[in-house]
Amino acid sequence: MAELHVELVAADRQVWSGEASLVVARTTSGDIGVMPGHQPLLGVLEPGSVTIRTAGESGEGSVVAAVHGGFLSFADDKLSLLAEIAELADEIDVERAERALERAKSEADTAAERRAEVRVRAAAGR
Repeated sequence: MAELHVELVAADRQVWSGEASLVVARTTSGDIGVMPGHQPLLGVLEPGSVTIRTAGESGEGSVVAAVHGGFLSFADDKLSLLAEIAELADEIDVERAERALERAKSEADTAAERRAEVRVRAAAGR
């Protein structure tokens, strides 16, 4: 099976790197799925979940991350996701994210509310 190489990088660290059969991300143009052989692409990431479908010796799995802004670039079966902030779903403290969501709602802080919603949804999609 053909695969693409994926690099998910945040401003402060490399979040995930590996081979995948499909990556789904939210861009300013809408949700996009990238598979091996996709046309070259450059897009702006919207806050949302990125799902990376991996295929390894142990079978197919997936990696989910919460991404808050950035860019994606695809060419020659190499996908780079360069995010301002990115967290793997497994790294997210769900209780803390839910508290942040409630606090943002009570303070009418729409930006903080959006960030917390993305984190809660990504954690639920593990």
